[in-house]
Amino acid sequence: MKSVIQRVTKASVTIDGKVHSQIGKGLLVLIGIEDADGSEDIEWLSNKIVNLRIFDNENGVMNISVKDINGEILVVSQFTLQASTKKGNRPSYLKASKPEIAVPVYEKFLHQLSADLGKAVPSGVFGADMKVELINDGPVTILIDTKIRE
Repeated sequence: MKSVIQRVTKASVTIDGKVHSQIGKGLLVLIGIEDADGSEDIEWLSNKIVNLRIFDNENGVMNISVKDINGEILVVSQFTLQASTKKGNRPSYLKASKPEIAVPVYEKFLHQLSADLGKAVPSGVFGADMKVELINDGPVTILIDTKIRE
């Protein structure tokens, strides 16, 4: 699984002109799924996200997690994170899982993240044409690939 985690003051997903999901202070998580992703990737990434210390403490040092601040998380599926740009100028998405594989993994990830955070985690709609709006706080943006854990 590949993810882009952005520290936000607020974020929302709009579908067909209507706000579908929104959060205040917390994290916007974009997630790309490949066929090799499984339970171990889901559990590891979820734990990493909720415990990632990227919020400022009282001294202005990034040392507090989204869980510590009782923040929110908004998750949006984004198959383009699995793009390969090795050849030519048109990205290849062959590594991105097809919906029949990706949707169950995405749903399990949302469930795990909700359990680890201790509250509901709003999301976009898998495969929908979404408009994602956010105010990146910092900016702070972290890339995580579950296949590269070193």
